[in-house]
Amino acid sequence: MSTDLSRTADGRAADPGGPARADRWSGLRRAAPALLGYAAVRAVGVLVLVFWPRREVGAMTRLSHLWDAPFYQRIAESWYRGVPPVPGPHGAYEAYAFFPGYPAAIRAVSWISPLSYAQAALLVAWACSLVAAWGIFAVADRLYGRRVGVLAAVLWGVLPVAVVESMAYSELMFTAFAVWAVYAAVTRNWIPAGALALCAGLCRPTGIAVAGAVGAAALWDLLSRRGPDAPARWRPLLGALLAPLGFVGYVGWVGYEKGSWDGYFKVQEAWQSTFDFGRSTLKSFAALLGRPDTVWLPQVVVAMVLCCAVLLFGVSVLQRQPLVLLLFSAGILVLALGDAAYFTSRARFLLPAVGLLLPVAAGLARVRTRGTVVLLLSGAALASAAYGGFLVYVYPDAP
Repeated sequence: MSTDLSRTADGRAADPGGPARADRWSGLRRAAPALLGYAAVRAVGVLVLVFWPRREVGAMTRLSHLWDAPFYQRIAESWYRGVPPVPGPHGAYEAYAFFPGYPAAIRAVSWISPLSYAQAALLVAWACSLVAAWGIFAVADRLYGRRVGVLAAVLWGVLPVAVVESMAYSELMFTAFAVWAVYAAVTRNWIPAGALALCAGLCRPTGIAVAGAVGAAALWDLLSRRGPDAPARWRPLLGALLAPLGFVGYVGWVGYEKGSWDGYFKVQEAWQSTFDFGRSTLKSFAALLGRPDTVWLPQVVVAMVLCCAVLLFGVSVLQRQPLVLLLFSAGILVLALGDAAYFTSRARFLLPAVGLLLPVAAGLARVRTRGTVVLLLSGAALASAAYGGFLVYVYPDAP
């Protein structure tokens, strides 16, 4: 897949195969506007929660204890065998459904600091969100220039379900590893790309999408490049081999613990999290159209997000984004559309698909009036914050 369409803000072709920046501090300074902008819009989201009217629980408590968050903290405290199953309507909810990367980080931070597990969970999540925003900037900056990079990072912070980026959930750590794996692949650093994909695979089941994207891109690079600039054959091969080890290793370990190769997938059945090739998604859309009087706002928002994601993926293909980025976006999109779990979680599943933000960021970068861009992003930040408050304090189901 060609990257000829990748451009800097002034129209010059970017070189995704060029050397990485030697000065890491200069890279951080270059990313500073993106990180400050991202932190600002997420601060708006958290402040809305802090001042939410008629709330019975404080914002920090709610963010650290909402839905799946306590599972991560129990795993951090007692590890998997020490967490008792929780009865559910479709079977027992077991800790084995949750990958170990995020709980391990919570455990480490709590061990070396006076923070409680809940406080450590939020600290790790928020730190990872900044690392992820930096990675989003780095990818967009590399392909389209600094202005697009800043806008992409800020856009990630004002997505409809951006409140998840402030919750004690594993999406933040996963996105941080995944997006830097994509960056390493775009710059053809295949061993770091494979290692980062391995780490992403220890955070969430969607790690298979990162592994597949990095592995396929590495093999394509090996087969398509000839001549003096061809990579040493062992580097892309090693990267491709490393990429799936996190996901495969954890799924294999759960299978060993459960005495069955598909033990992990059986555990997931309690959440009805199986891949049904989109049948439940189509049923959810049909229900939205057939019984609009019983529809909650999040269901409408998720339906719109899914439709927009499909459209933006088509635009990403037309833009000829790098192969690894297209494959990663496609993998996340297929998993979000094909999963049979709660319909309202699909927008959250799409959070790591940062390549879908690049067409929007590139379009905003062409707006010449800075005030217009600031106004649009400010409005999006306020809308995202208000919707986040609704998800946290009003909506009865998981975001």
